[in-house]
Amino acid sequence: MSNFIAYLKTKSFRTNLIAAICTVVAILSIAFFSLRFYTKHGEGLNVPEVKGLTLAQAVSKLEDLGLRYEIDSVYIMDKPPGIVTDQDPDANTFVKGNRTIYLTINTSQAPNVKFPDIEAKSFREAQSILESYRLKLGDTTYKPDVARDVVLEAYFGGQFIKSGEVLPTGSRINLTLGDGRGNEDVELPNLTGLTKDEARFSLKGSMLTLGTVTYEGTITDSANAIVVMQYPLVADTLTKVKIGTPINITLSNKPKNQ
Repeated sequence: MSNFIAYLKTKSFRTNLIAAICTVVAILSIAFFSLRFYTKHGEGLNVPEVKGLTLAQAVSKLEDLGLRYEIDSVYIMDKPPGIVTDQDPDANTFVKGNRTIYLTINTSQAPNVKFPDIEAKSFREAQSILESYRLKLGDTTYKPDVARDVVLEAYFGGQFIKSGEVLPTGSRINLTLGDGRGNEDVELPNLTGLTKDEARFSLKGSMLTLGTVTYEGTITDSANAIVVMQYPLVADTLTKVKIGTPINITLSNKPKNQ
């Protein structure tokens, strides 16, 4: 033990100790500065704002800064195609050079979606389902039915649609709902002498619908053709019909008595 303590006091030990410490410091310094050089510590740039730019403009801006990019697409009906709608990282985020920036652009073609089953669903439930399928709610109309605000029919572009049919994403869907008054009777209006538009307006006011339209004789002016016959007829034995009953009319350019 005394020999070891005596060795610690020798010049040789002090020399070796100093050499070992210098070696460790040198190794740590080399590792530290090498790491700084490898990672380019303190060097970088702020991500530019490219949202709202066209893809070509965004790519040019990123490439000028030495940034890489990857592109994904999404369809947003209310935005022009080819526009960058999102970026990751966000603008003004500090990143290293050569960092990959992820861009999302708006595609020009709407993807298709299968129309969901909303028949007999409540209006609110149907609206929620349509939104989840990225479809838009259009106009709502009512027809006689004992159930109120329940979906009876759905239309796209004026055509009746059923569940499973393929539609473009963002399509506007018109709904026909029950009015909850399916068993009520209303007065049957006399449409004789009215034009088609006047008859349609009168029927709407009576909560009836326009049925089949036929023409009698040569029609030279369809806008001014008048109703010369309707079915059901207004008669002493029939003055009321169910709400929503379709009324068929015959139009002519000549009054009935000519």
